[in-house]
Amino acid sequence: MTSPSNVLAKFDLSGRSALVTGGGQGIGRHLAGALAKAGANIAVADINFENANTVAEELQAAGSRSIAIHVDVSSQDAISEMVAQSISSFGRLDIAFNNAGVNFNSPAEDTTIDEWDKTFAVNLRGVFLCCQAEGRAMIRQGGGVIINMASMSSLIVPHPQKQAAYNTSKVGVAHLTRSLAAEWATKNIRVNALSPGLINTELLQSDALKELRGEWMPQIPMGRFGEVSDLEGAIVFLASDASAYMTGQNLVLDGGITLW
Repeated sequence: MTSPSNVLAKFDLSGRSALVTGGGQGIGRHLAGALAKAGANIAVADINFENANTVAEELQAAGSRSIAIHVDVSSQDAISEMVAQSISSFGRLDIAFNNAGVNFNSPAEDTTIDEWDKTFAVNLRGVFLCCQAEGRAMIRQGGGVIINMASMSSLIVPHPQKQAAYNTSKVGVAHLTRSLAAEWATKNIRVNALSPGLINTELLQSDALKELRGEWMPQIPMGRFGEVSDLEGAIVFLASDASAYMTGQNLVLDGGITLW
């Protein structure tokens, strides 16, 4: 029988190096911290370098090796430089969490082609380009783990908010994840997606979404919004040997909202 200590050891990320896009704020910031607490070195990448640097400094102060990288994930050149910088700093890339995303929240009849294109440039094209650059590096080194941020929107149409472009992009992320998992399974690269529900971040607490909170709550069987801490175990699980036989999956943490 496997001892408890051996089971917990599977979650240990000590000595591994992780890259987190969109790591300067929100969920990305907190989950970068979770990976660091599990022992990983962290490259915090964000379009807002000041935010990324603040997070990197916080992780360093807590005892982790961490660097900040400026990146625009809609730029292929910037992504290539991001991956190269992360590997240059830590020697290899073991874990990539492609978390950066945008949402413009507009009714379909009012969505401009510019909003549509920007959504897909970051949420889907950007995720593919990140996966491609990360995958190439991982193939060269003999393996790795890629985690893509999807959403409950990859499974349902959340309401009453109107966000057809966002929803469609996240469906694409989930299927891209499966496609890459199938292609790279023999190369020792696991690719999975994480799909949160309504998480109680600064955005959810904003005045702009205050009225929607009352409409959302009855939709959640567990009767509460998720906390970022509810996602910490999931990201470490996906990044670690605890999920060694798992690839191509979309892990949903939503308080049950996709059940109805």
